[in-house]
Amino acid sequence: MTSLVIQSEQMPLPIDLSSLTATEQMSDRQFYDFCLSNPELRIERSASGTIIVMPPAFSDNGNRNFKIAQQVGNWADQDGTGETFDSSSGFTLPNGAMRVPDVAWILKARWNALRPEEQASFAPIVPDFVVELRSSSDRLADLQEKMEEYRANGVRMGLLVDRKSRQVWIYRLNSDPEILDQPETVICEPEMPGLVLRMANIW
Repeated sequence: MTSLVIQSEQMPLPIDLSSLTATEQMSDRQFYDFCLSNPELRIERSASGTIIVMPPAFSDNGNRNFKIAQQVGNWADQDGTGETFDSSSGFTLPNGAMRVPDVAWILKARWNALRPEEQASFAPIVPDFVVELRSSSDRLADLQEKMEEYRANGVRMGLLVDRKSRQVWIYRLNSDPEILDQPETVICEPEMPGLVLRMANIW
């Protein structure tokens, strides 16, 4: 059964689930078409099939998110071993969830191993590195659960940036999350050699 979670105070939204019966779950094709018909929304799907609809980012959050993506992108250009993706990129995880991290990075060899049609969809690949930036509408517990899902599905390193508390939660494989309080920089080694995020313009 497909259920719907709308993370927005603006109603109504142009969402039509009338083609589904009460017990039917949205197929991959239906989900893809659903996303295409609602291009102004950020849409995710949980492993259980719940559709999560998120509003566009507020301007200040979008600005801070760009500053993170810019730093990761600049590092990636110099490093040369991977590809960077912005907050409009969806990835299908092994558990069946389709997630849209605010920033993602994937080793080039792994990305290039995908078929062109896979790259042109919600690619069936787990990013090596992800960043989630908490917005004013995000519940911290929901984002923490999402970060644990990333890790359980093979993301090697993930950052949860909470501007409200000025904390950064670092998630790595096979270890408990590390919490940094008001850091000036976040060192992403050894998973991302040489990547150091400077937080002054992000706070």
